[in-house]
Order: sequence, then structure tokens, then C-alpha cells
Amino acid sequence: LGQNHYWILGYKEARQVLLAPDGYSASAYMSSVGIYFGPRAISIMDNPEHARVRKIVQTVFGPRSIARWNDVMIPRTINRLIDQFQDEGAVDLVDVFALRFPFHFIHDLMDLPAEHRDVFHKLAFGQLMITFDEVHGMEAVNKIKDYVTDLIAWRRKHPSEGDFITELATTEVDGAPLDPEVVISFFRQLMNAGGETSYNGFSNLMVGLMTHPEQWRMLLDDRSLVPAAVEEALRWEPPVCQALRTPTQEVEVGGVLMQPGDLIGFSLSAINHDPRQYERPEEFDITRGNRSHAAFSFGPHICIGQHLARLEMTQALNALLDRVPKLRLDPDYPKPEISGFMLRGPESIHVRLD
Repeated sequence: LGQNHYWILGYKEARQVLLAPDGYSASAYMSSVGIYFGPRAISIMDNPEHARVRKIVQTVFGPRSIARWNDVMIPRTINRLIDQFQDEGAVDLVDVFALRFPFHFIHDLMDLPAEHRDVFHKLAFGQLMITFDEVHGMEAVNKIKDYVTDLIAWRRKHPSEGDFITELATTEVDGAPLDPEVVISFFRQLMNAGGETSYNGFSNLMVGLMTHPEQWRMLLDDRSLVPAAVEEALRWEPPVCQALRTPTQEVEVGGVLMQPGDLIGFSLSAINHDPRQYERPEEFDITRGNRSHAAFSFGPHICIGQHLARLEMTQALNALLDRVPKLRLDPDYPKPEISGFMLRGPESIHVRLD
């Protein structure tokens, strides 16, 4: 209350702000992310703490580290799911695949007991209910917090080589490990961010390809286009549509003067459709030359899971191209529609596989 609230819709203006972190604070997330994932979540931090924590996290979550999951763990998770529906004549691709493989991978990565995984999947979504169902949302928040707290404490006392939680909980930079509360917040956020981005991002990619079957056929003929298809989907319909900042000093953006404490919202969807940056911005086109986009934001707070999301989406798309090449929309159902204000994706994608 009492804040001036501005929205940035342009690509150039977004980069101006997000690439200048010293003039803006991510503390604007405190009333949302700070509740969902804890006040020590990396998304809320400003420098110098953010730079130090990110440096530690990237040692076990950066592109070099996640490459070790590329050959075995991710393909195993993806193909295990395809095995269950490959011989079906028709399925809802969201229900049987897109909604599941990113979360299953996170569960594998954290080595969660099999009997806990379905509950964790529900709790991960439940955390986000706070905005419209505070009682049940907080119940989910507290259950995940308590479980993750106990899990990290156990892994610290009983470390095992190659275990992801153990690595993050014990990795040091400049002789100091992460604060336990920061580690707990990271894994609370991973339960959502690690699944939501890939789930919605891949669902939107498949809507684009299924509603443009000529582009699906292009991928069948030329797999070198797969990375471009992933990037175009992220531009066309980013899975997360908003970012927030607050100025720490008087600033001018796009001719508008803003004061410390004002709230700046970024519509990543609008930024990705800025006609000054993209020709035919509303069109889904995997041959588009301009592959830059704001789906993962810009600057020091760029999504730390972007490399994992790209890797998962690429692996999942290649697996479908390999195993169900005749995939197409089911004419017995309406065409899928992408919706959502903060998170965007389709509720279903009914397809035929035969």
C-alpha cells in the first residue's frame, strides 16, 4: 500500500534495469517468494550476499555440473514415462508426460524415497496456493520446510559421494559453507522452480509444435533445429511471466522517473513480444533468427536453473521425436490453449500417437 507500481513491457527497458543490479533490489519478492520459500531464498538476495551464494550454488548446479546428468539420469526419467504411454492410441501429453518428468527428475536428484514423491509433487504446487488459500498454502509450506530441514541435517551427518544434497550442503567458497537456512530455502524453491519452468516451458513448446505440424515435421527431418525450437518456445510463451524489482535510488526508465521503494514489475511475456526487438512477434517460428529472449530474465539474477530447463526440454523433445514421431493433435478434443498470468501453460494437450 502506498507504493507507486510500474510495469516494464519493453525489451530495451527491461535490460536497462535488470543489468544494473546496484540500482535495484530483489527484496520486492519478500511478500511472495519470501513466504513460499523462506526469507533467505536466493531470488530475494541482493549483492554482495547474492553473488557469494550464487557462486556456491553454481559449483553444483551450473552447466558443467549438470552435464553429468545428461547421459543417464535425465534420459532414464524421460524414457521411463514414455514407456508407460508409448503404446496408447491417444493421451493427454500434459498429464502423462510434461507435468511429470521435471518433477520426477528433481525427486531422483534429491534421492527422495519412492513413497514420498507423489506427496511432494502435491505439496510443491500447494505452496503456491497462499495467494488464494492461505491456510492450505501455509500447510504445504511448513510441511516441505520441516521435511527438507530434517533431510539436509541427515545428509550432513551421513554424507555420500555424488549425492546432490550433500554436495550443496557441504560445498565451500573461500572457506565458508552456505548457511543452513539458505540451503533449506534453495531446496524448497527447487521443488517448484526446478519443475515448474520445465513443465510449463515444455508444455508450451509442444502446443507450438502440435498447432504448427509443419514445424514438427521440420524437426523430424533436421534435429539440429531442436535447440532453436526450445528457445523459440521460451520466447513465444515464457513459462514464468513476471519479475519484480524496487529502485534503491531515483532512476529514470523509458522517460518515467521512479523513486526508492516504488515497485517495478516486468511482463516477460510482453518483453518477449516487443515488436521493436522481434519481427512477427506473435508467430511461433523455430527458424527465427533472433533467439534472444527474457524468459529467464537478465543480469546477475538470471534463472540459475536455466541450463537444466534447457537440457530437460531438449532431451524430452528428442525422446518424443525418436519414439512417437507420428504425434499429432487429437481431433476429438479442442485445440490446447495456453493461459495464466504469473505461470503460463496449457491445462491439457490431447494427442494421438499411432
